[in-house]
Amino acid sequence: MRLLVVGKLNGQLSVAVKMAMNTGAKVAHVETIAAATQALRAGQGADLLMVDYELDIAALIAANEAERIRAPVVACGVGADAQRAGDAIRAGAIEFIPLPPEADLIAAVLAAVSDDNRPMVARDPVMEQVIKLADQVAPSDASILITGESGVGKEVMARYVHTKSRRSSKPFISVNCAAIPENLLESELFGHEKGAFTGAVARRVGKFEEADGGTLLLDEISEMDARLQAKLLRAIQEREIDRVGGSKPVKVNIRILATSNRDLAQAVKEGTFREDLLYRLNVVNLRLPPLRERPGDIAALCEHFLKKYAKANGMPERPLSAEARRRLVAHRWPGNVRELENAMHRAVLLSTGPEIEEFAIRLPDGQPLSPAPDAAVARTASMAAEAATRTLVGQTVAEVEQQLILDTLVHCSGNRTHAATILGISIRTLRNKLKEYGDAGVSVPPPQAGLGANAA
Repeated sequence: MRLLVVGKLNGQLSVAVKMAMNTGAKVAHVETIAAATQALRAGQGADLLMVDYELDIAALIAANEAERIRAPVVACGVGADAQRAGDAIRAGAIEFIPLPPEADLIAAVLAAVSDDNRPMVARDPVMEQVIKLADQVAPSDASILITGESGVGKEVMARYVHTKSRRSSKPFISVNCAAIPENLLESELFGHEKGAFTGAVARRVGKFEEADGGTLLLDEISEMDARLQAKLLRAIQEREIDRVGGSKPVKVNIRILATSNRDLAQAVKEGTFREDLLYRLNVVNLRLPPLRERPGDIAALCEHFLKKYAKANGMPERPLSAEARRRLVAHRWPGNVRELENAMHRAVLLSTGPEIEEFAIRLPDGQPLSPAPDAAVARTASMAAEAATRTLVGQTVAEVEQQLILDTLVHCSGNRTHAATILGISIRTLRNKLKEYGDAGVSVPPPQAGLGANAA
């Protein structure tokens, strides 16, 4: 955590700085808002600004945004004047810290805004093998390409590699190549000189220089346009960059990590990604498996997120019920760890009993998790599905889908919920399909008798 303190460093503000340093924050200090923007423009970098509320916080935020510098602001001040604290929040501060400070409050605010506190949670042997490889290559300076579906934790892995590297005491800088407009990404990466383009009112150091000595993560690099890929390739090869509008190259000493949720080899074939750049980035590939391929991680991740959000919301920690745990492990989690985290956050807020019950675990569309299928029913349905695939030749995709759904339903004795789980679709989708078949005159197995709503 890099903290930039803005204001006169005396009295209680000095005490707050010492408390922040005790939490592990790396603290820098300037006295004015102009000096703060200048320090950030010059590449000093900060994850959080702690600003005296007697200063013009709105002007500071506006000046930073004009330079596309985005760092959250926390206001602080002696006396906890409600009017001034409210003005600071309205000006754009995300939090107010009264002075004299409390150590727990300082630590809580820093932890809340820091994106460094995302540990690598892994219990599944598949994921443990990936971490073993990461541990092996982290001490080197080799470029690493981290691949996997959206939400599997690629940036978490990148931070893990950085903390295990010889550069761990230096900056870790992340750039989301997909989130920055194409015409701004070059300046964001390489910086610019004063007057290089309209709005370039002063020299601006880019992320390459900000990361000097440390690690630069190029997140979702597949979204970078071809022209900029060529400039990036040169920067990696020569270890020097050219600022936009600059007249001489600038040497940099960084380690490059990159992530992608796309198949870059296929992108090379399609002509949207440079093959030579792929070779430079992919010295080592860390493929993070989707959550459905690492079910052993699900329970451990659930416990981690339940503790995290219970603490964040001031609520008691509660364990998962046995049925909730079974349903969580059986679900496929198309959104991977990100979706699981959101589900656990909702569960913390919705649960009312001593345990996190299955009804409190909701999917993004508000639907509850389907019950875990009975093992015997699952085996029977799987055998039916396998037999169905042997008679596919000569049928349309729609006909094959219909046959598979109906055969699976028959071998689930009409239980819609179990069939949907086996087929990997939502109960709503299954019901819509069955209605479509029924309207077309196709015989549909009736719901399983005696099981109530779960079978309907």
